[in-house]
This record gives sequence, C-alpha cells and structure tokens, in this order.
Amino acid sequence: MTKDVLLSIRGLQFVSQEEEEVEPVEVITAGDYYKKNGKHYIMYDEVTEGFDGNTRNVIKLTEDSLDITKKGISNVHMVFEKNKKNVSYYNTPFGSLLIGIDAKSVDIAETEDDIDVKVKYNLEVNYEHLADCSICMHIKSKEARDFTLC
Repeated sequence: MTKDVLLSIRGLQFVSQEEEEVEPVEVITAGDYYKKNGKHYIMYDEVTEGFDGNTRNVIKLTEDSLDITKKGISNVHMVFEKNKKNVSYYNTPFGSLLIGIDAKSVDIAETEDDIDVKVKYNLEVNYEHLADCSICMHIKSKEARDFTLC
C-alpha cells in the first residue's frame, strides 16, 4: 500500500424492521496511509458545510477492530469491536450526544493494494437504541487503477 490512498466510505442506517433503509451517507476522498506496529492508519480531512475549518479523521485498523477519531468541528472517538459495546461522547457544533456502539461484526480484508472494511453495529443515543447500522470502507493505493466504491 502506498502513502497516498483513495478512500470510499458508505454508511447505512436501518431505524426499524418495518422501514426501508434510508439514503446512504457516502464519502469519497483522498487520504494518507501508513502501517505501524501491525496497525493500519488512514488520515483525511472532512469539510462541514456552513462552518469554517475542517475535521481531521484518523482511522485505525487492527485485524479485528475499527477505531475512528474525529478532531475539529466535530469531536469523537468511536471504537468498533465485535460483540463489545463502547460508549463515547460525540461533540458537535449543536451539542453533545452520548453514543453507544455495539458492533455485531467487524470484517477486514487486506491485499497488497487495498483494504476492505465491513462493520455492522447497533447505535444508541443516551442509552436508547436508535438504529441498526453498517459501514463499508474501501481504501486503495492511488497508484492502483481499479478503484471501486463500496
């Protein structure tokens, strides 16, 4: 994997069993990659419409967990570990939310030029179930020519 990468992130929320999935949130951006002590790190900046400045995102991957840290306009440290619930405050310009992330699966597949991440989790806000969610990430070396979306 090269230092310069392209990153596709797609998230879905299912609010209840009766409802269809809502519109996915999708981001495609350039980022920086490195590997240290067996862990993968991907960094990218996120712009929030209507606000000055940006949010720095750091994604850390191990063989069985996803860790996302956001610093800037929004601040949060989210940890996704299979069959483990992690709680954190999500600080936004509009206020803070206590979120709980109960990951049901964390699947990470790595090749020489790319990394695919698929996570399914339950999202809680203030200890109340809000939604069943999923995240799909595709991280690819910029030099590779066959970039695909999640």
